[in-house]
Amino acid sequence: MKPLIIGIAGGSGSGKTTVTNKIIENLDEDKITVIQHDSYYRDISYYDGADPSTINFDHPDSLETSLIIDHIHKFKKGESIEQPIYNFTTHSRMDEKRVIKPRDFLIIEGILLFAEKELRDLMDTKIYVDTDDDERLIRRLRRDTIERGRSLDSVINQYIKTVKPMHLEFVEPSKRWADIIIPNGGENNVAIDMVVSRIKFLYTSGPISG
Repeated sequence: MKPLIIGIAGGSGSGKTTVTNKIIENLDEDKITVIQHDSYYRDISYYDGADPSTINFDHPDSLETSLIIDHIHKFKKGESIEQPIYNFTTHSRMDEKRVIKPRDFLIIEGILLFAEKELRDLMDTKIYVDTDDDERLIRRLRRDTIERGRSLDSVINQYIKTVKPMHLEFVEPSKRWADIIIPNGGENNVAIDMVVSRIKFLYTSGPISG
């Protein structure tokens, strides 16, 4: 049986990781692999010396989606992959890579997962985490200042300049491709229970597409 590919999309700070963790709690953790689309951000060298403050990291072109597509194909064939490790402080890929062996479930998280048809077509089920804009901004401020070493001003400027416009152009419209929309982030346990039930059904109902 081929692995089940689960895509979890939603705006920055929507609670995608919380939803992922709750799904894992209700399944067999040893059978699940999680990868982040964020790990496939292009290295800063791709931009020929441009200052990071001038780069639109929220546009689909900032991600090497062709590489994650290739990795998913390999995963489906039962092959191991070498996932890049991205340093958000330096905007660069690290020398080491994360070796991932195939398992029964692959969960992919990312803001722009459903914006690319070739990528979303590889998924057996697509979940969109829909959270209030103000709540998402607060979560992003906390994450980027505490975990990624950014200044408050830089986070706000990036949000105004690229995060919000790209959310409206690419992320928000992509939820029309979702099989399930989870409102209120990772706190909606009823919706998460529905997601878990769907995953279990897809896993046990026979051959998986792809």
